[in-house]
Amino acid sequence: MTRRLILLGCATLALGLAGFARAAEPPIPALLPLPAQLRVDAGSFTVDAHTPIVLADDAASTRRTGAWLADLVARTRGLHLPLKHGAAAAGTIVLQHDPAAPVANREGYALDVTPQGIRVSARDDAGLFYGAVTLWQLLTPDAKQGAVDVPALSIRDQPRFAWRGLMLDSVRHFQTVDEIERLLDQMAQHKLNTFHWHLTDDQGWRIQIKRYPELTRIGAWRTPPGAGRDGEPKRYGGFYTQDEIRRVVAYAAARHITIVPELDMPGHAQAAVASYPRIGVTGQRPQVSADSGINPWLYNVDDDTFTFIDHVLDEVMALFPSTYIHVGGDEAIKDQWQASPAVQARMHALGIANENTLQGWFIDRVGQYLGQHGRRLVGWDEILEGDHLPADATVMSWRGTDGAIKAALLGHDVVLSSSPVLYFDHVQGDAADAYAGRLGVESLQNVYAIPTVPAVLDAAQARHVLGVQANVWTEHMPTMAHVEHAVFPRLDALAEVAWSPPAALVWPGFLARLPAQLARYRAQRIGYADTAFAVDIAVDRNVALATGRATVTLANQTSIGAIRYTLDGSAPTPASPRYDAPFNVTLPATVRAASYAADGSALAAPRERVLDRAALLSLPGTMLANCPGSDFRLLLQPAPDAASTQPVYAVNVFNTCQLFPPTLLDGIGAIRVEAVRLPRNFALAHEQKLVVVHPHATPFGELVVRADRCDGAVLATMPLPDPAHASREFRLEARLPAPAGEHALCLIYTAPIDGPLYALGRVSLVPAP
Repeated sequence: MTRRLILLGCATLALGLAGFARAAEPPIPALLPLPAQLRVDAGSFTVDAHTPIVLADDAASTRRTGAWLADLVARTRGLHLPLKHGAAAAGTIVLQHDPAAPVANREGYALDVTPQGIRVSARDDAGLFYGAVTLWQLLTPDAKQGAVDVPALSIRDQPRFAWRGLMLDSVRHFQTVDEIERLLDQMAQHKLNTFHWHLTDDQGWRIQIKRYPELTRIGAWRTPPGAGRDGEPKRYGGFYTQDEIRRVVAYAAARHITIVPELDMPGHAQAAVASYPRIGVTGQRPQVSADSGINPWLYNVDDDTFTFIDHVLDEVMALFPSTYIHVGGDEAIKDQWQASPAVQARMHALGIANENTLQGWFIDRVGQYLGQHGRRLVGWDEILEGDHLPADATVMSWRGTDGAIKAALLGHDVVLSSSPVLYFDHVQGDAADAYAGRLGVESLQNVYAIPTVPAVLDAAQARHVLGVQANVWTEHMPTMAHVEHAVFPRLDALAEVAWSPPAALVWPGFLARLPAQLARYRAQRIGYADTAFAVDIAVDRNVALATGRATVTLANQTSIGAIRYTLDGSAPTPASPRYDAPFNVTLPATVRAASYAADGSALAAPRERVLDRAALLSLPGTMLANCPGSDFRLLLQPAPDAASTQPVYAVNVFNTCQLFPPTLLDGIGAIRVEAVRLPRNFALAHEQKLVVVHPHATPFGELVVRADRCDGAVLATMPLPDPAHASREFRLEARLPAPAGEHALCLIYTAPIDGPLYALGRVSLVPAP
C-alpha cells in the first residue's frame, strides 16, 4: 500500500517532517492547523449528496456536532448531507463518542478515511467537535461545489496548548451580537477555544449590571470628537444586556469556546467613574473618554469601592461560567493615588510603601474574592509588579516575554500574548491600500514565527505556559469589516502555532495549505486581508524621472505564487505574462499585477501602479517616512468612528513631521499638498512631554517645507486655515524654489499641540510652467 506518513505528536517527533520535502504523492491535505499525526494512504472515499452522517451514539453533543457539520458543509460546499442515527455502516460518515478512542486528550480525536467510509471518534465532546472541523476541511479542499473525493488517511490529533485564544475589544468600538457570533464561528473552525472579551475601559462600559444601572445608562455612551460634524455621530456606544450575554456564552459553549470576560481595574476605569463618581479617587465625574491611550482615572481603594467591585463581579460570575475572570491591571498610572490624602492614609494604615505595591494589594484583594467563589484571576503582566499576586493567578504577558518568564519562575501560569506580533491592531502591510491601524508591520509570517515558550525556561517552568493568544484592540477598527481584515488570515498562523507540534511549523508547508483556507473564507464572505500575497510594484523613481524609462520589480511578502502582470492597463489573468525577473518599460506605462496559486486561483486582488512623470512626482502621505527621532506611527481614518476603510492617513502624534524621499527636483516649480485635519483624541499620560512643539508664526500654524533635513533651509511656508470654518480636507499650494539635483523635503506641521492634528493626504511636486 502506498502511503505518506507524518507523525508529529510528542511521542513520535523523531519522524518529524522529513516526508514533507521528499514525497510528492499523495499530497498533504489542506488542513489548518496541521494535525499532530497524519498518515495518507492510497485510495479515496467519495462524499456526495447521498452520503449520510451517521450519529453512532445518543449523546446530545453528538447530535449538535453532526448538525453543525451538515450545516457548514451545505453552506460552503453546497452538499446537503442527511443526518441519520444508528450503527456504523459502509458508505457513510460516522461520528461517535468512544471511550476507547486512541487519543485520550479531551480535545483529541481520531479520524479515519478508507475507500469504504469515514469515521470520527473521540472520548470527549470537544474532541469529537474538532474531529468534525478537520473533516469539514477535508470536504472543502478547493472552491468547487458538490461531490468531493476525500483521500484515504488516518489522523490522530490533539492540541499542543490548552489555551488557544483571541481577544476582542468591544469597548473602543462596539460589535453586535450577530457579529460576535460570526467571529466565534471562525474561532471554532480554527480550533481556538478561548474568547477573551474586553468589556470595560475608559471609552465605555459594555456589560449590563442590574445592581448598577448607571454603568450602562451613562458609561456605555461617549461623545465623539467633532460630534455632529464631518459624519461623526453625536453619540457613540452600546452595551450587551444580560440576556444577550447568556446567548453569546451559550453560542460559544456549543462550539467548545470558553468566554473569559475582562473588566479593567484599577486603571482604565473612566467609564465606571463617570457612572459612579464615588468609586473614583477624586469624587469628580469625568466624561466617558473619547480619547484612546492611557487616561488617569483610577478606582478608589476604600471599602465602599470594593463592595461595588464585588457586586459587579457577582453578576459577572453569574453570566460567565469560565474558571478565569480577567481583571486587566495594565497601564494604571498612579497620579491620582499619589495626589490623594485619603489613598495615602490608606497606604500608611496597610503598611504599603508605594503605589505599585498598592496596586498589587488591590489585585490580590480582587483575586481573593474570585477565589472564594471558585474562580481564578488572570491579568496583564503589570499585575506582577506589586508582589501581592494570588498564588493561583495567571499572567497574560503582553510586553514581550519578560512577564511570562518572571511569572513562570514564580510558579504562575502564563499566556503568551506578546506585543507587537500578537497585537492584531498592527497592520499586516504598509501599502497604500492598508486599512487603519498601528505601524510597524506585523505580517502573517511574523505571527507564524513567534516563539511560544521562552528558551530560558526549563521543562517544569515551561509547563506553566498555558498557551497563546492574539489581541484585537479596536481603537482603529470601527466596523467588523476592519476586524476581519485585521484578523484573517493571521488567525490561521496563530491557530497552527497554538495547536500543532513545533516540528510541524514549516512556513512553506503552511503557505501551501493556505489557498484552500482562503477559498473557505470566500465561501463564507469573510473579509480577509490579501496583504501577504499582494504584489508590490517597485521602480527607482529618480532613474525613471531622469531617463523616461523604468526597471520594474514585482514581489509579495511571501515569495509564494506565480506573479502575472500586464502593461496595457487590463486586469491580469493566469494567462498573462509571468514575472520571473525585473523588466524595463518606457514611460508612460501602467503596470498591473497579481499573484496566483498553482491551480490558477487568485491569491490577491490585482495591484496597479501608473508610471508617468506626474505619478512619480506625487506620493500619498502614507508613503512618507517619519522624521528622525520617533518611530511611532498610526494609520488613521478621517474620523475615529468612520465606517469606511479608506482613506487612511499616516500620523505620528509625537511629531507632525514627515520626509518626502530624495527626488530629482530639476524643473520643479511648486508643491501641492492635499491636507486633512484630524481629531487629537489621544491620551498620552506621562508621554505627553515627548510631543514636539514646532513654533508657528500664524494663528493656526503652517505647513513648512525644508530642504534635505528637518533643520534645513525653508523652501516654502503655507498657513493653515481656521479649523472652525475650513473643511476637514483642504489643499495647500506654494511656489517651490527647488534646488537642482536630488533632494529630500521635510514637511512639518507647526499647528499648536492643544488643537487638532494635521496629516498629509498626498504631496505632489509640480513642474514649472
